Amino acid sequence: MAVKKSSAEKRYRQSEERRLRNKAAKSAVRTSVKRFVTLVQSKESAEAETALKEMIKKLDTAAGKGIIKKNSVARKKSRMQRLFNTLATAK
Repeated sequence: MAVKKSSAEKRYRQSEERRLRNKAAKSAVRTSVKRFVTLVQSKESAEAETALKEMIKKLDTAAGKGIIKKNSVARKKSRMQRLFNTLATAK
């Protein structure tokens, strides 16, 4: 009689795939935040605005999938918007 694989092995494979997927999403969010902050610091408002929109989209996507908590996303979006507004008032 053939030996069946245990369900624990399948669960391990699934959790590993999810972990890698979540890690990639978090990394993409962090990269977009860093890109936005550097653009704001270099006072490039047009590029910073597009980077802000891209960053917000990635944050909302991660929050919707449960990768990052919704309150953390809201806090980060608020802080980044405030940073962008300082760039606009500096003009």
